[in-house]
Amino acid sequence: MASQRKKNQENIRFQVIKFISENPEVSTRKVAKKIGISNGSAYYVISALIEKGFVKFGNFWSNPNKANYAYLLTPKGIREKYYLTSRFLERKKLEYKELEKEIKALERETNEFKKNKTI
Repeated sequence: MASQRKKNQENIRFQVIKFISENPEVSTRKVAKKIGISNGSAYYVISALIEKGFVKFGNFWSNPNKANYAYLLTPKGIREKYYLTSRFLERKKLEYKELEKEIKALERETNEFKKNKTI
């Protein structure tokens, strides 16, 4: 159970890092909506990423609207994104292989039904 929770947390962290790296001016509310988590959870994850030095919170000084802030990946955050992406990819490949096996087993089963005309 703890292992599944760890995977879920890592998936959320990966999705948040990926999303804010592609959309630096995004709000925590938009992060929450995109990832499918609560606003509080999005705030917690982003705060943890900032605290760990993966993300920095800055503003665009050249922007006439000084209220515009952005989440920017630090070099450490870029390495973390690479690490999380690699782990995510490996998990998805494993899921794909397992799904392929399940599909083949179901195809064999349906072919047996057709052969025996039991449908």
